Amino acid sequence: MKSLRPLLLAFTFAISTLNATPATPGSPGRATNVEVPPPAPGKLYHGFYWGGVGTNNHDPTEHDVTPADVARYERAVGKRTAWIYFSDNWFESRRFPAATCNWIRDLNKIPYIRLMLRSNVDQRHSEKTFSLRKIIAGAFDADLRAWAREAKDFGSPILIEWGTEPNGDWFSWNGRWNGGQRDGPTRYVAAYRHIVDLMRVEGADNLQWVWHVNWLDQPERKWNAFENYFPGANYCDWVGLSAYGPTTPMTRDGTESFAFKMRNAYSRLVKIAPGKPVVIAEFGCDLHNRRVNAANWAKAALENLFSNRWPGIVGFCWWNEGWQNDDHKEHDTDMIILHDPGLTSVFRDQFAKYPDKVQETPVEMTNDK
Repeated sequence: MKSLRPLLLAFTFAISTLNATPATPGSPGRATNVEVPPPAPGKLYHGFYWGGVGTNNHDPTEHDVTPADVARYERAVGKRTAWIYFSDNWFESRRFPAATCNWIRDLNKIPYIRLMLRSNVDQRHSEKTFSLRKIIAGAFDADLRAWAREAKDFGSPILIEWGTEPNGDWFSWNGRWNGGQRDGPTRYVAAYRHIVDLMRVEGADNLQWVWHVNWLDQPERKWNAFENYFPGANYCDWVGLSAYGPTTPMTRDGTESFAFKMRNAYSRLVKIAPGKPVVIAEFGCDLHNRRVNAANWAKAALENLFSNRWPGIVGFCWWNEGWQNDDHKEHDTDMIILHDPGLTSVFRDQFAKYPDKVQETPVEMTNDK
């Protein structure tokens, strides 16, 4: 997200000992896998992101979610969530976020980590500290290895992404800030593979990698197409997609339906990553946009998701956040479901209408520690 900004079948750990698979150059094969399996056919996982109570108390670090926030949301919409999505910002700490992951696991849910190697939350510029060149050169190898060892010690499955929405220039790992057409996507792929390779060498096979792109390439240039940022099938377990409606009250573009945004993006994604589970890692709509009703937009999106219109999709997560856009309060973004009774009712009614479509059974946790 460009912000300053899964009843009946158990969601189980698939822990199996495998022979190491042949690896592509520079990619260690994976041995013992601890993974999040896709939901039962016809079902979807339902994730949760929470970015604060609103613009007056906005925390832009994207990790201020608490167990109380999860409970309040689940009571309101009438379904449990399978994962909790949050950012791990390296400008705050380079340590594995064990405390957050532990309480998420205590709730029988999966931590879904956005691994954010960035020096601040305002990312529409080149990155000086955690640049792609420095990542590739090994400047952070010791920290990445230590992080991976702590993740391995955590033991249970983690969904993880690095380089979120690389085809969007609101993040510093986008090609615009890394050599453009000549070097940008290539440099991103090299950095992505470097991080995954390091963590696999450390034995962190409980990390399940999600390669996550935006539905629209911005800038809309051939060199910036998300296909050019694909790290390869051996480097991602799932693929993720962001597909937002209007994200501010004033937005004139981006007001198309969720289905419109999925039309080309989904077909492109399954073509480049055939057989990979697809997750709508982020979607949402501003509550006060003058041209789009958020409740109606969300209802149509959920109806399409539950109709199995896009069979590769295994889950979805609404981006609950609000933030300031300028000095005018009426221009503030608010996409928090609980702030709109109509939108809250849409989620609750859709979950009630399609009770067997949501894979909400808690993870069977094994914790020997």
